Amino acid sequence: MAEVRQRKGKKDEKPTTTAIVEELEPSESDTPAPNSKPKSTAKKPTPEKLIDEDEQYSPWLDILRVLSFLVLASCGLSYLVSGGESFTWSLRAPPKYMQLDWWKTQLRGPIYLTPAELAQYDGTDESKPIYLAINGSIFDVTSNRRTYGPDGSYRFFAGADAARSYVTGCFAEDRTADLRGVEAMYLPLDDAAADARYAPDELRRLREQELKEARQKVHEALAHWVRFFENSPKYPRVGYVRRDPDWLDREPPKKLCEAAAKGRKPRKGPGAED
Repeated sequence: MAEVRQRKGKKDEKPTTTAIVEELEPSESDTPAPNSKPKSTAKKPTPEKLIDEDEQYSPWLDILRVLSFLVLASCGLSYLVSGGESFTWSLRAPPKYMQLDWWKTQLRGPIYLTPAELAQYDGTDESKPIYLAINGSIFDVTSNRRTYGPDGSYRFFAGADAARSYVTGCFAEDRTADLRGVEAMYLPLDDAAADARYAPDELRRLREQELKEARQKVHEALAHWVRFFENSPKYPRVGYVRRDPDWLDREPPKKLCEAAAKGRKPRKGPGAED
């Protein structure tokens, strides 16, 4: 530290002052950082070198990778779509969106088939979709070929309007839309001893009420299955059955099937109802 002192003057002179000058050490900013790195002196690649590298690049390796990925993806997708049936799209029964008939149906609107024409879509011809009808409406059930196909448990419904069988449960015998007489399965059997306990007018009114309730049960049983197919996303409605207006007049009334008839019970007398 350097000191600069002034000499004492006369008494009337101002008091002496001492100036202190400190010698500061060099600022840290004036010295280079210990860890600072020198600027890189590496040379940039020349244009000639870049051109040589571009000429040496071959796209075949990338093309091979893309093709390999597409092949593997196709095999996996085929396996999923076919339900494990094939890796190479050789499907025994392709889904509906891969069938030409399905696309034609979407574009042309509802189809109208006679019962004879509808019978051709029972699943025996694998190149055609599987159709079933109920109460005059035709539904495409191809997506469930295992159930409605020739070897399926519900094969009796395919290729026909089997509305009667949905009510009676007699799949093989009642492959028809004729519902005449089906209400008998819900009617009690006449019993002479029990009927004698009713007055004639009372018995007549009872039979009328029984018939009304039986027909309502038939309607509800059929409506249940109609709603099932109408609300199912798997089975789209594709059209309607075309019949002559008097087709029922040309059909003989069908007898109640054995399985449905077995469920009938004798009528009980007054006061003995369940």
